[in-house]
Amino acid sequence: MKRAVLIVNPVASRVTEEGIAAVERALMRSAYVRTVRTERARHAVELARDAGEADALVIFSGDGGFNEALNGVERDDLPLGFVPGGGTSVLPRALGLPRDPVEAAERLADAMARDRTRRISTGRVNGRRFAFSAGVGIDAEAVRRIDERGRSPEGRRPGDLAFVGTFTRMLVERRGRLEPALEVVGYGRAALVLVANVNPYTFLKALAIQVAPEAVFEQGLDFLAPVALTPRTLPPFLFALATGRRPRNSLRGHDLDRIEVRCDRPLPLQADGEDLGDVGEAVFEAVEWRRFSLPSAICGA
Repeated sequence: MKRAVLIVNPVASRVTEEGIAAVERALMRSAYVRTVRTERARHAVELARDAGEADALVIFSGDGGFNEALNGVERDDLPLGFVPGGGTSVLPRALGLPRDPVEAAERLADAMARDRTRRISTGRVNGRRFAFSAGVGIDAEAVRRIDERGRSPEGRRPGDLAFVGTFTRMLVERRGRLEPALEVVGYGRAALVLVANVNPYTFLKALAIQVAPEAVFEQGLDFLAPVALTPRTLPPFLFALATGRRPRNSLRGHDLDRIEVRCDRPLPLQADGEDLGDVGEAVFEAVEWRRFSLPSAICGA
């Protein structure tokens, strides 16, 4: 039997005591499971770093916990798996896992038993690893404003509807206008930049936001950067993101190893929905170093 460490974020939106027990039972079909729980921000980084001699590391959390664990793992040979416990859980959904945590854990258990893995590229921005998306500008500012709203008494973050409302208010504040505020080196000036390691960029409930429809885990990074947005061009731009069409008046790049961004002034930066503060420059890199789970695979390095 393999030995698996299960990192659980107990305050993630869809994590319950009953769910933790059910996920443990599913994983125990293929491994001895040691469960550890996060107690504070960045704790999953420490727990992943301390996974020791485990044969697999599984994280039951939302995307923030997944990102922390990704940034804590140091062993190149440690398989990783992700059980959706957040309100959105972009990463396991992008990897093809079911949204139901127990079903996802069962798939991971089968993959562990059969040693099935898949190698993909991850991203890194200013030294911080990310799995599926990162950005500079208004999307990162929306992440920050959501964080500033705080958590519920149970410790849970606001959901997708809160994000939509926050993003809408920000557009109203700007009267639907976003002027050029940064340069994507080698491509030109833009109002913001969205960097994708896979399609979709994120989800709003069941709606996939398709910033870069051609992006796949096995290749480099893609980006989309609208040059400017106005009340006339904003609706077609948002419609394009919802349908996977190519928006007009936008810079694009596909399967890139490096994307360099220089800001006119410090702008918010986010990676996998985590606020990384304001930056004057951001360097995005594709890094093939980690395997991630699929319906038929637990990931390994």
